[in-house]
Amino acid sequence: MSSTPKLGRVQLQIMQVLWAQESATARQITDELNRQKPVGAPPIAHSTVQTLLRKLEAKGAVSHRVEERIFVFEPVHEQSEVATGAAADLLARLFNRSISGLVAHLVKHEKVSPEELDRLREVVAQAEAAQNARANATTAEGSR
Repeated sequence: MSSTPKLGRVQLQIMQVLWAQESATARQITDELNRQKPVGAPPIAHSTVQTLLRKLEAKGAVSHRVEERIFVFEPVHEQSEVATGAAADLLARLFNRSISGLVAHLVKHEKVSPEELDRLREVVAQAEAAQNARANATTAEGSR
């Protein structure tokens, strides 16, 4: 997997539109971002979206093709790739690669529903089961 680019807040919003629509023109992206904007927030200018698309293309996050003299943009990376890269960056920069530090921070400072806590327990149980399965496989190979 190639390295994923670091994205700013509005760049990420543009990427989310592209992931949802698979491809879009700058005008379509601008219109969608303005549809999604919070009540009372100023609209995003079309020129701003065009500038950010050029920057995203320079970073390798989007590519374009020309259809009837109009640029149609597409994401280069899957959303999951960008999420993985962003999470790894956050973990390294803010939590010294400590997953427990990140989770502890989130549980302490964010509202976590009982359903989310149950899901966290499931994730930990699945990780433990996978780790045990790998350890057992390694032990079995070593005793041959």
